Amino acid sequence: MTEHVWGFKSTAGYLVGTDMTGFEVEATDGTVGKVDRHSDEVGDAYLVVDTGVWIFGKEVLLPASIVVRIDAAERKIYVDRTKGQIKDAPEFHRDHHLGDAGYREDLGTYYGTGAPFGGRPA
Repeated sequence: MTEHVWGFKSTAGYLVGTDMTGFEVEATDGTVGKVDRHSDEVGDAYLVVDTGVWIFGKEVLLPASIVVRIDAAERKIYVDRTKGQIKDAPEFHRDHHLGDAGYREDLGTYYGTGAPFGGRPA
């Protein structure tokens, strides 16, 4: 059974109500940044990650389904994507995209299928 892209996998170890602000996010090939904000709402769970200097101080929105493990003791979140896949995701602007259903659909498609944004060549 495929779990919804906007929900934590049951195997990730997420406990409802855990404050993950400041946790480091680790891609399969290195550190992405730190959690600036997150949501654990059913069907709308995500992480907003500040990438620091990695991609020039931008933020990225990551759907909860890409989280594979949370290590609360180490304050780290592990995701099943590479830094390149995260960098190539649809560009995120907090002021415009947190409430934008179209953007969320595009992002869900990108992460849910691994296809390039909008089905266009990367």
